[in-house]
Amino acid sequence: MPNRTPKPQPRPASANPPEIVDPRWIISALGGMLVVCIICAYIAVCALFSYGQWQLVLHPSRTVIQTPTSLGLNFAEVHFAPDATGQPQLYGWWIPSDLATDPTVLLLHSGDGSISDALPAARTLHDARLNVLLFDYRGYGRSGGKHPTQALMQADAASALNYLTTIRSVAPASLIVYGSGVGASLAVKLASDHKDLAALILQSPDGDFQARVIADPRSRMAPVRLLFHEDFPLAAPLRTLQTPKLLITDTPSQPPTALQQAATPKTTLELTTPPDQAALHTAIRRFLDTYLPQHPATLTPTI
Repeated sequence: MPNRTPKPQPRPASANPPEIVDPRWIISALGGMLVVCIICAYIAVCALFSYGQWQLVLHPSRTVIQTPTSLGLNFAEVHFAPDATGQPQLYGWWIPSDLATDPTVLLLHSGDGSISDALPAARTLHDARLNVLLFDYRGYGRSGGKHPTQALMQADAASALNYLTTIRSVAPASLIVYGSGVGASLAVKLASDHKDLAALILQSPDGDFQARVIADPRSRMAPVRLLFHEDFPLAAPLRTLQTPKLLITDTPSQPPTALQQAATPKTTLELTTPPDQAALHTAIRRFLDTYLPQHPATLTPTI
């Protein structure tokens, strides 16, 4: 019998026609994805702002270009504030006065540069017959840490004070805190926490940064009022701080509002530009004579 090839059978027609996707659903899905992407991008912007906001107000340097020897000052390198591993995190210079019994000043430098940039201030304070501790915060100079923040700098200032009162056995009643720039905010914080400190010297104080950060074009996409925490408070704590204060500015007009509203006792000094070092030196010595009367050597004339 001859082989017969079976004829192909036609496929039965589908009972269900192919489903057609509604274009409106596609547009809606794409819109939803776009909204999710925008939200994720905004969250990323907020996270980046929150992590890097310190860069808007602090400008640390790891470079230490000179030491007190450059200004003819004797000094000793100091290391303190150990971390969990026992390694000291803070590096500084102890610049002794001619007399070991002279009062001591804790120098808190500004948020720019490093320890070497504060040497002129250290020299002025040393010439006023003071022992000087000058150190770098974490993230600055030869100190440890990756980068500074307000919280870390406040903790570092507290560690420096603890070093002076414990290791150096400096009595708080003979200890002055000097703050420059954002260091003034740190100094005010220390004095608020330690009412037994002798006095404060604030030169060109700076802080209360939120308004400036809000106006900064780099932060316009972020909800600054919700996320910003590097404010370095100054005006509010100064209004109630009873510690004797020498407030030094270099503004050509009225002192900043924070200083005008500072609680008494306070002494103000407006420096010319460039600063009159003789006037600054005289003002510091007169201030110390008023509030540290146990230290008459402070007023010994410089020949």
